[in-house]
Amino acid sequence: MLEQRLAMENGESTDVVVRKSVLTPKAIIYQKFGNDACYKVEEVQESNQNECPGLAIIQRGPCLYRCSLQLPEISVRSGTFKKKKEAEQAASELALQKLGIDPLTYNIAEEDPWNTLVNRIKFSFSNEFLTTLHPLSGHLRAVLQREGDLYGRVPVSVIALIDPKVSNLSRSIDPKVELHPYMGISYVKKAVAGLSEIVDTSDEQLWVKRKDPYPLEIMDLDMQQSVSPGSCSVGAVYIPCSNEKTAYTVNLDVSSSGYYLDAVANQLGLMDASKVLMTRPIGRASSEVRVYFATSEIYVSELPSNHSNAKTDMHSEESYNTWASCLSGEAIYGDAILASIGYTWKYKELFHEDLTLQSYYRMLLNKVPSGVYKLSRGAILAAHLPSAYTTRTNWRGSFPREILCTFCRQHRLFEPVYSLVSISEAPSETSGSHKKLKLRDSAVEGTDHANGSIVAAGSKEAVESGGTFRCEVKIYSKFQDLIIECSPKESYKKQSDSYQNVSLKVLIWLDAYFMNFNTPLIKLNSSADELDIKFNPTNFFKAFALCRPIQSFLYGDTVEARGDESNAMPGQEIRGPVSGVSPSNGSLACISYSVMLVIKSTNTKELLEHNDEFEFEIGSSSVIHQIEAAIMLMTVGQSAILPMGVHSQELILAATDDSERVLSLLSAKDCCLEYTITLYQVTEPLEDRMEKALFSPPLSKQRVEYAVQHIRQTCATTLVDFGCGSGSLLDSLLNYQTSLEKIVGVDISHKSLIRAAKILHSKLNANEACAGIKSAILYDGSITEFDPRLCGFDIGTCLEVIEHMEEDQAWLFGDVVLSYFCPKILIVSTPNYEYNVILQRSNLSNQEEDPEDKTQSQACKFRNHDHKFEWTREQFQQWASDLATKHNYSVEFSGVGGSGEVEPGFASQIAVFRKGTTPPLADNDSPAVVADNHCSIVWEWDGSTRL
Repeated sequence: MLEQRLAMENGESTDVVVRKSVLTPKAIIYQKFGNDACYKVEEVQESNQNECPGLAIIQRGPCLYRCSLQLPEISVRSGTFKKKKEAEQAASELALQKLGIDPLTYNIAEEDPWNTLVNRIKFSFSNEFLTTLHPLSGHLRAVLQREGDLYGRVPVSVIALIDPKVSNLSRSIDPKVELHPYMGISYVKKAVAGLSEIVDTSDEQLWVKRKDPYPLEIMDLDMQQSVSPGSCSVGAVYIPCSNEKTAYTVNLDVSSSGYYLDAVANQLGLMDASKVLMTRPIGRASSEVRVYFATSEIYVSELPSNHSNAKTDMHSEESYNTWASCLSGEAIYGDAILASIGYTWKYKELFHEDLTLQSYYRMLLNKVPSGVYKLSRGAILAAHLPSAYTTRTNWRGSFPREILCTFCRQHRLFEPVYSLVSISEAPSETSGSHKKLKLRDSAVEGTDHANGSIVAAGSKEAVESGGTFRCEVKIYSKFQDLIIECSPKESYKKQSDSYQNVSLKVLIWLDAYFMNFNTPLIKLNSSADELDIKFNPTNFFKAFALCRPIQSFLYGDTVEARGDESNAMPGQEIRGPVSGVSPSNGSLACISYSVMLVIKSTNTKELLEHNDEFEFEIGSSSVIHQIEAAIMLMTVGQSAILPMGVHSQELILAATDDSERVLSLLSAKDCCLEYTITLYQVTEPLEDRMEKALFSPPLSKQRVEYAVQHIRQTCATTLVDFGCGSGSLLDSLLNYQTSLEKIVGVDISHKSLIRAAKILHSKLNANEACAGIKSAILYDGSITEFDPRLCGFDIGTCLEVIEHMEEDQAWLFGDVVLSYFCPKILIVSTPNYEYNVILQRSNLSNQEEDPEDKTQSQACKFRNHDHKFEWTREQFQQWASDLATKHNYSVEFSGVGGSGEVEPGFASQIAVFRKGTTPPLADNDSPAVVADNHCSIVWEWDGSTRL
């Protein structure tokens, strides 16, 4: 019904188009040999061949796995792999090669799946199967403990849904079973009908029973091997179908001689276990977490071709269980129970584990990209899916590629398929990312498949030549329908960075959709284009049709819930003395935090979540925006109290350990959240630490002193800092006696400007050295767009900014600032790429080096992950000279850090533009400008109001 409604809304056909599944080598081996196939996986510890062969200490390499497969006819042994499952698949593939079976052309139909299904069910009631370690044999043994008429009766649904081989055979007969697993029940009923000499059955009661009793010796042996667990009470979650009711916990009371499905049936108000249906396992394949619900005729009869219409006829809209369907990925009607209980492959005893409301809401949270990240960090109320992957050393929690794989498994999709394209520099050109690149065609040169990836041939050569990598990813449904494809334009020097960045793009786009399922298709396409994503609307909406309830679950993380970040939160309070050590973009902040649920009227507080040591990267949006905004206003040692409203009850219940108490508190009208945060430590970006370690004073301070020198020489009274960031230059200038009367900063980072405003405001009001400053303004806007308020300044600065732009934007900035803003003097600094070889030889750099860097060439890396380019002296001088000639400026070159007389020159190269007296050359290519105030004022200070 729900699928049909969504399809109709999108103008799609409701017919299900199913493609035949392609079996893995291991699945083919299992179908042909079953339990006769014996896999043995061994660990292989390889020594690490390093550059010191005479080293006495053995260097341990990575742990690898090798698999031996024993079949009745042959035995094989695989190579070594990083994962056990890869070794098993490789061994299976070798066995198939020896048997002359091609996995790509293998047709299960040749095995006559119907006869195989009948034989499998027949074997399930044999004497030998009862004593095996198998989930289905556990049910068969359990029903032999039932009393009265129920003795020995196993539900048909158990045979159809618990035995993987029966499920696979049902899918072979009808691939639609993959979408609607309960269709397999009708095939089991048909198969059982042909086994009347072995079993009794009842169409009405949906049970099967072996006719002849098991031999006493089999029963005695089974009793000796089994240990009675005694009675148990298992915590479960009851999920009402009514959206007006919330889930609550129940207990399943299973007696020592009882059958646990009878306890489930009792909670659902059913006569016996034959009326109970269960979903496939939720989460891992080995999990026993399932959703249980009442059966109906639609699930057990032979379904017509128009399955969606049949559901509409059999069920009312009100009986559709949105939350249970969302959790299980299967359309469920009526009330349901979530429980972790069942029989496993390892033990004969009943496995069970208590579930709570926290468990339930965390399982729902795990179906969303941001939820997977929150859970990996153990910070449901504080963490947020980062907006950028910078470096491996700065990332905390599960990596984007791992999150995307988890997301696909949660939604029963194929693992993501990655394609790595290597881009190598032309051999005739020198090292440096600014050179032209050529593309290797992996389709021509061949590919290697491993770990769900397609690795381009020639990738090793790309690394050795200082080349880069671009990664693409595709996501398919279980029927091999393409759902999402992402082909980024960006390339990276590390293979791992390309994998992680393409994964993060897909995650960010999916996360935005899950937070607003009503996003118009036009807007969805637009956001996909921005992230280099293409998707098939029909396949996409079908894949996530059951997930709509999650939108309300995550309301607290939506843009609408965030509101205007420039507004201070009522009651926000920062305590403690100012230490002077503050975070900046790219730095790692270490905090402790706690989140309390507060009832204002009674002053009641309940702890929801706390973390004594929580690290995150500033500027990557890896925490909720309120926390990052507060941290940007703090220094090390300070604490902050942040009151917030309650946006998502479900998110809170996923965090708390005491759901019953918290639920009662949430009913209060005056409840709110209170975050208490303490900033313990700030680790500066590697670039800053390298510069501080090699230069005294640090390069940043040397650049400020260079600017101060020119201010004093020219007696400048007005200054504008293009790309002021958190105001470090403006802040430093206030420590010097200068002729400045007006200072202005411009930046596109609102958060950085807020921090700059706080710093400048306190210093301007307290520092006597700033007495000459009459006006200070901070603007939020792009420095490549014209604003008349930025024109005519005595001096302009742009220190270490242009390298964060694309190169064409750096040229545009030069045109705009020199042709329209026209400062008398413009000081521009940027890293000298040629100096990187010295910086990156430092011990500090080597200590922080990513292990993957060791496999790369000796070509220099950029100093900062956010740098789009870094220029040599020749390139920088060419850029500055062309702009100066074009706009009638003279230009001088200098720098700080090192010496201009000694190779490779200054660490930071500087160009000083001075305005000429003659009109600039006519240029028809100058950027078009609209005389409009495009910048918005974030903060303004008037010296006449100085305290």
